[in-house]
Amino acid sequence: MVKTNETKSVEEKDVDTVLAEDIDFSGTMKFRNSLMIKGKFEGQIDAQGHLILGPDAIVKATIKAGVVTNYGKIIGNVEAIKKLELLKGAELNGDAKTPDIIIESGCIFNGKCAMSADSYGPKSSSDVSAAST
Repeated sequence: MVKTNETKSVEEKDVDTVLAEDIDFSGTMKFRNSLMIKGKFEGQIDAQGHLILGPDAIVKATIKAGVVTNYGKIIGNVEAIKKLELLKGAELNGDAKTPDIIIESGCIFNGKCAMSADSYGPKSSSDVSAAST
């Protein structure tokens, strides 16, 4: 069981997919529901769902997901569309972009954090075209 202060407990049985401790995976992952990483991953994560990193997880990746709950170690930038949770014992070495963040005591966070209400949804077409030029 993984428990957070402001969210309900995350039980492994409630997660759609679990990469166990003995998994060492590299590549690109995409998912819509929930994924728990308990082992090692290197590459890119581009997801709409809830990403949970267990206490022994080591992830070297660029991450984009709906909600990111971290108890492990992330090396790379994180974009959490709804919320980023760095819970006791977690480590994030990279920049964070999210509209909502929880950082518990006992975490390590080395990077910049950008927060904006604009992160909740797509920007207007004028914002997108201006940003891409």
